[in-house]
Amino acid sequence: MLSLPRRMSLPLVSAQHELHVFPLRHPGWTGTAVLGLVCVAGAVAWKRFRRRPSEEELERERRALLVRSGRIIDGTILDITAQAEGAGQPADVRFVLYQYEIGGVEYECSQDVSALRDVVKAEDLRFGFPCSVRYDIRRPENSIVVAENWSGLRRFENAGPSTRTPPPRTPALAAP
Repeated sequence: MLSLPRRMSLPLVSAQHELHVFPLRHPGWTGTAVLGLVCVAGAVAWKRFRRRPSEEELERERRALLVRSGRIIDGTILDITAQAEGAGQPADVRFVLYQYEIGGVEYECSQDVSALRDVVKAEDLRFGFPCSVRYDIRRPENSIVVAENWSGLRRFENAGPSTRTPPPRTPALAAP
């Protein structure tokens, strides 16, 4: 039968080169070891079983951060990618491609706006029209045009082709 020594000890040499003996069964060492193991086990369990945010939640948080702390600058809408719903129904906008300039550097970005169907309407967007862009001052390429509670899209009621006919001209009256 294998028997363990009754008292295990850890030799330690001090700065004065004297040998000190610390017993391993000391209550301070045992409590510290148990507490350390519990902390490590808790950290491993938290990392393994925590709920990770989805891609949509991360994007929503990014937009919220830019709405809270982003700077606003003028930009231009370059392109719109829309997905047709069906016959007679308006198309849903998927991506908005836009550009803006900060400090002489021109940025060209796109934003997936498919999750923001209530805010973005295809008939409100026009190519080449100005828009407001919110960007992160530390990372200017991190930008948005639309969020849940903010929109940089400008509405131009009379911007499209005019269907209104001008009023008829009345002839000028002759002066007496």
